[in-house]
Amino acid sequence: MRLSVIYLFVSTLCLMTSAAVALSLAKRGCQDTCGNVTIPYPFGIGSECYANSSFAVVCDNSTNPARLHLSSIQLEILDISLHGTVRVVQRVFPMTCSDEQKTQSLGKSLVGSPFTISSIQNSLTVLGCRNSVWLRANKTTITGGCMALCDYNSRDTSCNGINCCKITIPMGLQELQVTYQSIANDKNNTPFCGYAFLADMKWFREDYGKYNGLRSYLLDPFDGEFGNASMVLEWEYARSVKFIRSSFCVYPGDTSFAAFNYETLSKVCYCDFGFEGNPYLPEGCQDIDECGNSTTNSCSEGDTCVNRIGSYECQKPKSRLKIAFIVIGSVLGALILLLGAWRSTKLIRKRIKGIRKRKFFKRNGGLLLEQQLSSTDNGLEKTKLFTSKELAAATDHYNENRILGHGGQGTVYKGMLADGRIVAVKKSKRVDEDDLEVFINEIVILSQINHRNVVKLHGCCLENEVPLLVYEFIPNGTLFRHIHEPNEDFPLSWEMRTRIARDVAGALSYLHSAAYAPIYHRDIKSTNILLDEKYGAKVSDFGTSKSVAIDQTHLTTRVLGTFGYLDPEYFQSSQFTEKSDVYSFGVVMVELLTGEKAISSVRAEVGKSLATHFLHSMEEDHLFDILDPRVLKEGSREEVVAIAELARRCLHLNGKRRPTMKEVAVELEGIQLLKEGSVVVQNHDNNREYHSVHEFAECYDFSAMSGSMHFHTITASSAEVERPLLDEP
Repeated sequence: MRLSVIYLFVSTLCLMTSAAVALSLAKRGCQDTCGNVTIPYPFGIGSECYANSSFAVVCDNSTNPARLHLSSIQLEILDISLHGTVRVVQRVFPMTCSDEQKTQSLGKSLVGSPFTISSIQNSLTVLGCRNSVWLRANKTTITGGCMALCDYNSRDTSCNGINCCKITIPMGLQELQVTYQSIANDKNNTPFCGYAFLADMKWFREDYGKYNGLRSYLLDPFDGEFGNASMVLEWEYARSVKFIRSSFCVYPGDTSFAAFNYETLSKVCYCDFGFEGNPYLPEGCQDIDECGNSTTNSCSEGDTCVNRIGSYECQKPKSRLKIAFIVIGSVLGALILLLGAWRSTKLIRKRIKGIRKRKFFKRNGGLLLEQQLSSTDNGLEKTKLFTSKELAAATDHYNENRILGHGGQGTVYKGMLADGRIVAVKKSKRVDEDDLEVFINEIVILSQINHRNVVKLHGCCLENEVPLLVYEFIPNGTLFRHIHEPNEDFPLSWEMRTRIARDVAGALSYLHSAAYAPIYHRDIKSTNILLDEKYGAKVSDFGTSKSVAIDQTHLTTRVLGTFGYLDPEYFQSSQFTEKSDVYSFGVVMVELLTGEKAISSVRAEVGKSLATHFLHSMEEDHLFDILDPRVLKEGSREEVVAIAELARRCLHLNGKRRPTMKEVAVELEGIQLLKEGSVVVQNHDNNREYHSVHEFAECYDFSAMSGSMHFHTITASSAEVERPLLDEP
């Protein structure tokens, strides 16, 4: 029973493969026919087309039709089957009559090749009578034999023992020999006794025997030479085979399998049910469209046949209304699922963003900022916390065209808030834990400052990957650029230089003495002084600034600041005092006077430091040799000398002998008032007026100024007296 099922299974596969006439069974790009013979892989013409040399074939186009030959054994091929067989033509040679035993080989040896003689489809055929013929599987083993009776009047052509007999062949043989001997010598016989050769069963059917002379020989044994006969060879070729109950081919795509062919008794590969093609080629088995042909599916009339990969499905007809409801329900269900998925994704993303923002807020010092500002009278509410979305929109997502400049602590972008305010957004570099205190310190310091000559901090954003500070926008850039890269259309005049000096001095005086707590800037330089639309000065960049206790006279810290502006005493003691800011301001004043940079290799002969160069020139009485040409042209001699003397005092190597910033601011205001012909000095400590030239002179040595300058005391109105020097007008 089991044998019958397997045979039916294999037969069905054979029919399916035979129907695949449209598929090419050869390797892609290779010749797939020769004459009337189809050439499937692993056979092929050319080294790129066959699996190995045993399957190499050659097409002889000199005949019509062309003939195909198997190169390895030099036999003509009649047809090739993917079920493991190849039918070839062999030459038949006669036996020589003798009453002695003779042995001869049948055909060519197949040893060393993947081919064997089919025992199912072939038999050893003996033509002639009174000859005993034995079949030898090797030189010693006899596997069978036969002898035919003579009846020259018989018309039987079935080869069943009258003038012809057949011997069954064992399985798996690759070479055969026959031993024969004549039993009785009939002198009327021809010199040969007949033939012994291999022949396939199909050769006896239809017209194969007729075309090769078998029928004519049997009807007239004395009618000349016999000729050729066909036989079937079996072949095996599998790339990877494993055995689990039965044999299976393991190929990419899993659409092929190996089975035992009971027709050929060889292990061959087949395409799986629902597939057709060449199972020996990668992806050689293709899906059969069973619905394309009514004979390949069993769907009833009225059913809808739907092709599947390797199979098909018969679907019963449904009413249009039912189909419509199903479609509408499916669409609505899909929309609901999509909407739910979208909302869920949105909520998840929002939650993830919230978690990230809280993470960045903590990492960027948000908790530290809250702690610092909560301990001051200002409170956190005065420092607005912007969202990352607000600042991204304000700066056009940090467009490169919005960059105002790069600093040591980050990049500054120009932006516009939703309310129309123009701001400068400072995008800090990634803040490490060591620099976190510096960043938070700048926010805390600026939250305590309210002065017209200090850049105003609008707020910050800590929920981004890098922290952001939002300042008021100062349109005219840095003082450094205007001094050292002057604009010819709008140069920095002497009046503007003195006003800038007064503005910066007033701001520093406020920081040192009038703020909530004394604040040391610690990095005063021309690049940290910005100019507004009226070229008023604004002190910026408080990242390294420090608030100090009122009774504290200095800070001990690591070296901070910029070379050329840094207090020489700071290098020796690492103690930063308010006089250190005075020294840095003195360098800025010298920059305004000379138009030269704080550090320059051009001044190598007297030192690269501008401060050293200036002090040396003052000592040598060469002040006017180093002044900027515009200062010489526009400034009065007395005013220039007075400011230069003040700058020299600010640059004194002994910090104790330098004036305070409050004194510097008062003296600069005094010099301006002297220029205008009057002096009004307001004391911010006790809000009293001084209309005395003598008290003002105590904090400034006017001995170096021209004797032509005069002091005049004026009486100011109450409105003039109450105008503060350091607050907004």
